[in-house]
Amino acid sequence: MSAPQALPRARPPEWIRARAPGGAAYLRLKEVLRRRGLHTVCEEARCPNLGECWAAGDATFMLLGDVCTRACRFCAVATGNPRGRVDPEEPLQVAQAVAEMGLRYVVLTTVDRDDLPDGGATHVAKTVRAVRERTGARVEALTGDFGGDRAALAALLESRPDCFAHNVETVPRLHPRVRDRRASYERSLAVLAAAREPLRAEGIASRVTKSSLMLGLGEDSGEVLSVMDDLRAVGVDVLTLGQYLQPTPAHLPVARYLEPAEFEELAVEGRARGFRRVLAGPLVRSSYRAGEGVDEQ
Repeated sequence: MSAPQALPRARPPEWIRARAPGGAAYLRLKEVLRRRGLHTVCEEARCPNLGECWAAGDATFMLLGDVCTRACRFCAVATGNPRGRVDPEEPLQVAQAVAEMGLRYVVLTTVDRDDLPDGGATHVAKTVRAVRERTGARVEALTGDFGGDRAALAALLESRPDCFAHNVETVPRLHPRVRDRRASYERSLAVLAAAREPLRAEGIASRVTKSSLMLGLGEDSGEVLSVMDDLRAVGVDVLTLGQYLQPTPAHLPVARYLEPAEFEELAVEGRARGFRRVLAGPLVRSSYRAGEGVDEQ
């Protein structure tokens, strides 16, 4: 499949307005992250909510570096070959940063690391445990698919994150165009389903599962509702829906900007299908207000 052509970006509508970074809390958080050599998906993926979230003292830590082995056509994170590099001090540094910032809810996400035998699952698990041992924060693990390796997923789940999240990103028809060829919609559903199996086996009700969709890539409403049904069928509790924003002219263009009322209608449809929490809006991202729907159990 050929790469998408670099097209001029249409001007976003008036309801796409992100808060500019600034303020004392933002500067303090940035200083802590830089001093400890940590990365956030907020910066690497050019999240439009960076100003709002950092001002509130919230951040999503991106583990295992800032170079991803995959090349999804929507994502601004750098692509390359990290050649097996892993910082063994990162779990402790993240835990100490969480303690220093006094965070109540922490999201740990990763770049895809297909160069590692377990996709980085053991490293994420070590970080979950380090945060738990040194802070009172609840922990969400937002991960890739680990190449479909069930043993790697199990190693992560054994660290018992409060929430396990994995994003399907888009509807099945658009998956081959939007995501890296090593990803698939079916595998993403299988990962989310597998994350529920330990709960059924052990009778644990505390862990929440979560997924996210980007809209405006060319999907129709029927396809979005069908994905909702698929996610509920594998036990997903929390769903986020946001507008895709083209990060650079080299990435996929926006097919359509959904109006806020459309997001509200989709949120109603999601709640009717039994999701515990649906966050939907033009600037909503998978980690936006992440503790909601997890803390309220």
